[in-house]
Amino acid sequence: MIWDDDDDEVWQTTTYAIDIICSYYLSYIHKEPCMDSFHTGLVWLQEIMRGNERRCVNLFRMDKDTLIKLCLDLELHYKLKCSKKMTILEKVGMFLYHSGETVSRSFHEVLKVMMCLSIDMIKPIDPTFSNIPPETLNDDRYMPHFKDCIGAIDGTHMSAYVQEENLIQFIGRKGVPTQNIMAAYSFDMQFTFVMAGWEGTAHDGRLFQYAINKQNLNFPKPPPGKYYVVDAGYQQMEGYLAPYKGTRYHLPNFQRGGRPRGLKEIFIRWHSSLRCCIERTFGVWKARWKILQTIHSSCVNDILHNYIRRKALADPPFEQLDKSPKFIPPDIFRDADDIQVEESSQESGALQINALRDQIAYNLILANNDY
Repeated sequence: MIWDDDDDEVWQTTTYAIDIICSYYLSYIHKEPCMDSFHTGLVWLQEIMRGNERRCVNLFRMDKDTLIKLCLDLELHYKLKCSKKMTILEKVGMFLYHSGETVSRSFHEVLKVMMCLSIDMIKPIDPTFSNIPPETLNDDRYMPHFKDCIGAIDGTHMSAYVQEENLIQFIGRKGVPTQNIMAAYSFDMQFTFVMAGWEGTAHDGRLFQYAINKQNLNFPKPPPGKYYVVDAGYQQMEGYLAPYKGTRYHLPNFQRGGRPRGLKEIFIRWHSSLRCCIERTFGVWKARWKILQTIHSSCVNDILHNYIRRKALADPPFEQLDKSPKFIPPDIFRDADDIQVEESSQESGALQINALRDQIAYNLILANNDY
């Protein structure tokens, strides 16, 4: 029996469905009681820390060990202090449980140190990009063709709640008020840069130009010879590798329409595959934080997303995708009809990245001569 890519996709989808069914069974049919306490405050938290592991995950979106690590880090490195009436565990627990709902002195105290934590969490682990990412280095599909790729950039839309006089500028192609968020991603499903709060009508290219040119935002720019992969909504320029225009792009298009043909389609097939780290990152993010209501809560969620990725010994949302590196969570893809920019620039940087794209495409043709 020959096992091809289509069989692999079916297997991953089936595995994903089985995981959902098992999770549903354990959560709703054969389950240990999770919400069985009438206590509040410290007694309630102590009961959670001694009780069912799933209860802690359901309430705080992380396991007990990661929650304790977070409390210790905020105390030791970011100067969060207990008070006469509240322990640090109570403050952090209240912040996580009531994030976006409760306004209090303790809530804002934890929010302040969370913003300090973001400086260390929302950035590349290797700020010099001197090493090839393991996800690329250990994958024959990408090596050596994309050895200098350091991550991916894209935007996403989230619900926005704005004053009525500002409503129109936040209603874009989604048909509802949204904020446009630009983010950079590493291949291990972490955010390395996030810029939130722009109106939903703002084009991705506008956010991109603002982010890379505004020095105080500290966007992690690629060093010479390195680059991010971006989609067709971004201008092809040095350090930012976009796909060819006028060719089917997203992976589902290839899955529905057969194997890629020709130099451009083969390049775009693997360019799109590299950018799947975006959908996979947001797959974990949206699964964990189901209610994304405000700009502040989304920023905190980004911080905690990276913190859990780095600190948790075992985390089901991440583990599920780690076990299936080719799988993309459903209903995560952005609109396929992205507005495109013209490749009219003749600057040397654009010419260099165009030449790099052509060279990678040619090498992929040689490496995949069965296409």
